[in-house]
This record gives sequence, structure tokens and C-alpha cells, in this order.
Amino acid sequence: MLRWLIFIAIYMLIDIYAFQAFKTVSKNKWIVNSYWIISVVVLGYFIYQLSVGFDRKVGLTLATGQAIGLFLIVFIPKILVLIFMFGEDVIRGLQGFFTWASQSKAADTSYFPSRRKFISRMALVVAAIPFSSLLYGMYKGKYNYKVLKYELEFDDLPKAFDGYRITQISDIHSGSFDDKKKIEYGVDLINQQQSDVILFTGDLVNNKADEMLPWIDTFKKLTAKDGKFSILGNHDYGDYIEWENEAAKALNMKKLEQIHQQLGFDLLLNEHRYLEKNGEKIALVGVENWGAGGFKKAGDLQQASKNIKETDFKILMSHDPSHWEKKVKSHKTHYHLTLSGHTHGMQFGIEIPGWIKWSPIKWRYKYWAGIYEEAGKIINVNRGFGFLAYPGRVGIWPEITVITLKKRIIS
Repeated sequence: MLRWLIFIAIYMLIDIYAFQAFKTVSKNKWIVNSYWIISVVVLGYFIYQLSVGFDRKVGLTLATGQAIGLFLIVFIPKILVLIFMFGEDVIRGLQGFFTWASQSKAADTSYFPSRRKFISRMALVVAAIPFSSLLYGMYKGKYNYKVLKYELEFDDLPKAFDGYRITQISDIHSGSFDDKKKIEYGVDLINQQQSDVILFTGDLVNNKADEMLPWIDTFKKLTAKDGKFSILGNHDYGDYIEWENEAAKALNMKKLEQIHQQLGFDLLLNEHRYLEKNGEKIALVGVENWGAGGFKKAGDLQQASKNIKETDFKILMSHDPSHWEKKVKSHKTHYHLTLSGHTHGMQFGIEIPGWIKWSPIKWRYKYWAGIYEEAGKIINVNRGFGFLAYPGRVGIWPEITVITLKKRIIS
């Protein structure tokens, strides 16, 4: 309760400051009243969904995500308004102080209504950018699927696999979906790539296996001639909600494994398979989740790679890219290509190909989106198919990755 009271106090202080911009620009009573009504309703809905209305045995729901999204849409623009208005107050305060300190008899110029109005208008214009972006991200951006294609060359790729196409998807988070037609479109888009194999790198659900039940028939339609393979992500273990007992949690895990089978996925739990073509083969290795910090560390490279030859070409599926950073990159076994997800690119950022790639998630993960190469090893971090918490995406769009393996020609 104390934390919520502190939160409300901070929210209201920011709200009062932001309100000054609206009040300065417009004297319309309808606008003034609407401001407070919207602010109070959104705050109340947010607090309710994350406190009284939050069921720890269920976790995040569509209503919870909606409350988070609406709160961000309303609150973040106010932060920007606060910066402008506070900055103007600081300048005005300094002017007043120096006027007083110099004991100037000149007219007091510390306050200009016209300047205040200009600053307020500028603040509202700037605040409109995140407001409209977050609103778009919530209702359109989260299903704005992008197909990203890469060609990756390797010296020791078996010749039969030159031109081999891999489609990677990650972080489905089926418990967050709210539009069946958009999901069906995304699945059709995956199939249109006509890749040789489909690899799913974890987080099928948010918390419980049952979240996937309404979407089984949709995702069963995924097809690839050499099969579909999958691994688990941190959300697949049911660690973020309360269970009646350990038996119930174990039953949920069993159900999730069965759902992978129903979807036609070969779930790799610290194990591997060989993909064969024209008498040659490559090793597909799948580990359970291993994440730095407080994340589950069930991934076992040694067990998963048991009986694989050092000379075999290896593709590793590992949900969390911190595994590649902390373990895989320096491992004595050479994993040529690692496929990860997990970060979602924070579902927010700016990407202009060839110029800029930025998201706040870069301060948490060194490898957070796209292709990276170090120590002769390559990782692709998929931005995710679905979304979590904030039900939207801004600038970091849902991703379908198509990787074509190429044998490097040495002249």
C-alpha cells in the first residue's frame, strides 16, 4: 500500500506540472475537465489491474497488458512536458534571482506570458510524438511483421547445404494475442518464405500452457520440408506465477511439451538432431533456457552436444543471447551459428538500416537484435514474433528471420 501511495503522489505531481501546459495553451473548460477525467481513469485502471485485479495464479492477462499500454500512452508524454515546463521555470527562477541579486531597478522581466505559452505549445507538440507512436504501436505496430533476410557464409559448411534456408521465429507469447486474423497473416507470411526448416527459439507462452490452446490450429499450419524444431524460453517454465503445488507446475510443463508435439515441433531439451542432405549433415543443437543474472540456467551444452563431432557444422538454438555472450562464444566446441531471441528489442526503439539501431535494451543486453560476429562465431538475436506487458511495438517490429547458409568460396 505504501508503495502505491508513493507512486500515486509522484504521478500526481507530474500530472499537475503537465497540466500547466494544457491550461496555458487552452482555457476551454471541456479540455481541462477531460484532461483530469482521462488521467484519473487511466491511473485507476492501471492500479486496479496490477493490484486488486491481478491474479498471481494467472499472471499477465489481456486486461493487464491493456492497462499497462494505456498508462504508458498517457504518462510518458507527460514526462516530456514536465522537462520543458520545469526547464522554463528554472530559467525564470534564475532570471529572478539575478535581478534580485543585482538589485536592478529595471522592470522585472522574469516572467513573460507569451514565452510561457510558446514553451507550453512546444512541449505539447513534442509530447504528441510518443503519444501517437505508443498508440500506433499498441493498435497496429504489434502486428507489423517484418521479414529480415540474411546470407551467412562459412568456410566449412557442407557443400550440400549451400543455399540452405532457415526461418527463425521466437517469443510467440501466445497469452498476449488478441487478433486471430493478424496472427494467421503472420503464420502465412512465415510459410511464404518456403524455407527448408523452421526453428522456434522459445517463449511459446507467457506463463501457462493453456494460453496456447486457442492458437494450436493456427500454428499447426507452419510447414517446412525438413521439419520444425523448438526449444524452451524462460517464460515456458511457469516460473512467474504461483502454483498450488509443484505437481501442478510439473503437469503444466508436461502439457506444454505435448502442445509442442501437437504443433509439429520437435522440442529439443538439451539434445540435438542431425539434418541430412545428399549424404552430408549438419548438427542442430537445442538447449533449455540459460540466462545471465537471475534467469533460469537449465541449458546444458555438454549434454546437448554429446556424441557430436568437433568437425560437424553446428547450429545452436539458445533462447537467451547472454548464454552466447557468457558461455557459447568462449566454449571449446565451435558452434558456428547461434539463434536466440528473448530481448524483444524491448519492443521500442529506432532502426534505420545502415544508419541507426537503438533501443534502451542495449543497456541490459550487449547482443539484443540482429546479426553479431565475434571469435569466428555468429549469433542472430530475433526481435520476437509476439509481445509481452506493453501490448505494442514502436520502431522494433515483430520479426521473421530468414537465413540462407552459403559456403564461402576460397580463391
